[in-house]
Amino acid sequence: MRQNAWASADHDKVKRIMAFSEEYKKFLDSAKTEREAIDTLVNEAEAKGYRELSALVAAGGTVRPGDRVYSVWMNKSIVLFRIGTEKLENGMNILGAHIDSPRLDVKQNPLYEEGGFAYLDTHYYGGIKKYLYVATPLALHGVVVKKDGTTVILSVGEDADEPVFFVSDLLIHLSQELMQKTAAQVVEGEALDLIIGSRPFVIRKEEKEEEDPSLAEMTEGQRRAVLAEREAGKEKKLLTGAVRRGILSILYDEYGFEEDDFLSAELEIVPAGKARDAGFDRSMVLAYGQDDRVCAYPSFRAMDEAKELTRTACCILVDKEEIGSVGATGMQSRFFENAVAELLALAGEDSGLALRRCLANSCMLSSDVCSAFDPVYASAFEKKNAGFLGEGLALTKYTGSRGKSGSNDANAEYIAHLRRILDDRGIRFQTAELGRVDLGGGGTIAYILAKYGMNVIDCGVPVLNMHALYEVTSKADIYELLLGYVAFLEEASLRS
Repeated sequence: MRQNAWASADHDKVKRIMAFSEEYKKFLDSAKTEREAIDTLVNEAEAKGYRELSALVAAGGTVRPGDRVYSVWMNKSIVLFRIGTEKLENGMNILGAHIDSPRLDVKQNPLYEEGGFAYLDTHYYGGIKKYLYVATPLALHGVVVKKDGTTVILSVGEDADEPVFFVSDLLIHLSQELMQKTAAQVVEGEALDLIIGSRPFVIRKEEKEEEDPSLAEMTEGQRRAVLAEREAGKEKKLLTGAVRRGILSILYDEYGFEEDDFLSAELEIVPAGKARDAGFDRSMVLAYGQDDRVCAYPSFRAMDEAKELTRTACCILVDKEEIGSVGATGMQSRFFENAVAELLALAGEDSGLALRRCLANSCMLSSDVCSAFDPVYASAFEKKNAGFLGEGLALTKYTGSRGKSGSNDANAEYIAHLRRILDDRGIRFQTAELGRVDLGGGGTIAYILAKYGMNVIDCGVPVLNMHALYEVTSKADIYELLLGYVAFLEEASLRS
């Protein structure tokens, strides 16, 4: 029977729920991209006594029960271990979430000028409703890596005194034709270009001459723009784009990179602003990127809050889930398997057979979200099996789409094992699926880990507005998720 998690929470538990949600919101604000999430979590992990795996390997070290180890891959994925008292060969208890979220990515040759505006050309990442990105404040996050190896870190648009950026929208007065298009077509992907400036960089006539004392009063970026204009004049070339030149001078003066450096940049465009409480009762969190950082943060915290561990605890936080878990930093990469192999060697269990046994004997919660029932769009859901905001963590037996295609479909024995653990501790949970059977669907990393033969099920919280600019979760669900993850790490023991 369904029961709202708030209804059974006493005063002290409500205080714990609210306190944890504040910590979670701070994490969201500091981790709007995968790289930012990794930087934030590594700093916390090292403060909690985690040691870097490759450093241990290089030093010829070993691991013993109680040790904490982490490994980062390409600054966008991380795996953390807390060594238990049992042999690793007997399996681990694994929490696995993703830290990438839908967004706009800046292209490699992005900067251009048209109609008095400077733009950055973009490509959307993951499943988005493109029309949501117009006429809303956007921030720019990421890195620019120069040829000499220098990394420039960008985060512009979050603080009140920083500029924001935007994608333009066609005024309603001229939208008669536009409004006849379907929602999927009303904003095309190539129209999602970011406006980043409109002020022309004016070069006066005397500044085009060879000898001009005013050059000494300019910034280096402005001087470079003037000198480029002079060289173009010598070669009888027309150098156009005064607004574009102004932007380039700012990028050089304030951030220290040139236009060619966009070639080796990873810049992400996300909604500007901080995570906020939602509702008069402050029962919900409204923020960007909660799919799937709402599972990633409790997974990370559970690794610290779990008490004595029999089986080794593991937390995997990965990139690229929103585009199929591909690439070197996605779950389909071998980075996790390689890290486990290194850990086994440090524990004195160095063999290919031990690695296979460890993975096959492991239990996993694929820490990912499900859709929350929305009364306004009730026809999209099958109510009996939908996840509801405020009713606790959600176990999703299968994801996939039509005919369970692409799903993991957890075993009944494993679900019964988890039910006992959660019920014994009084942790509120529900079951969920992703909408009506024939309507849609989605996927997680569950099926990838299941390839090793381990028991896996999706376990997260319901999310309202999933993949919108601002997603909504229940604070009570998030706290129950933390408690559930801790219980899992401490007690799960079922082998495949």
